[in-house]
Amino acid sequence: MSTQTALRPPPVAPPATFSTRFADWADRHGVTLLRVAVGLIFLVFGIPKFFPGASPVETLVMDTVEALSLGLVSGQGAMVAVALLETFIGLTLVTGTFLRLGLLAMGGATVGFFAPVVLFAGDLFGGGLTLEAQYIIKDIVLVAAAVVIAARALRGRVASLAR
Repeated sequence: MSTQTALRPPPVAPPATFSTRFADWADRHGVTLLRVAVGLIFLVFGIPKFFPGASPVETLVMDTVEALSLGLVSGQGAMVAVALLETFIGLTLVTGTFLRLGLLAMGGATVGFFAPVVLFAGDLFGGGLTLEAQYIIKDIVLVAAAVVIAARALRGRVASLAR
């Protein structure tokens, strides 16, 4: 090694650009923002179900829960059950408290989200894209977002167990 090479200063990293700073910020905060946003959506769609006539998917929700519960839960009881579930999921996502339990509840609720496609496909898609069908399509995005949130939440849990 020559003396000239040994005295050369180390390479200087290029200055951070806006895009790299934003990427770093997004990497640190993006999943949290996604979690809170999905939680707010659950609250906005869940809370009206507590009030008869306030949700545009009331009939679909009642029919779906009645079909899935084999008639054991129907009518306003079905609406309150779904309202409680969606509100619980929303609160866990917004606050981050009991997050794993909320994600587990959401995983179970996914069956209910997509059951109308199987149970009532003709009603949902027969005459074009109904409002109820649009609600179900929205749920595809929510479930995909929940997978990202769960990956981060579960990775944190696994990392803490490894220590």
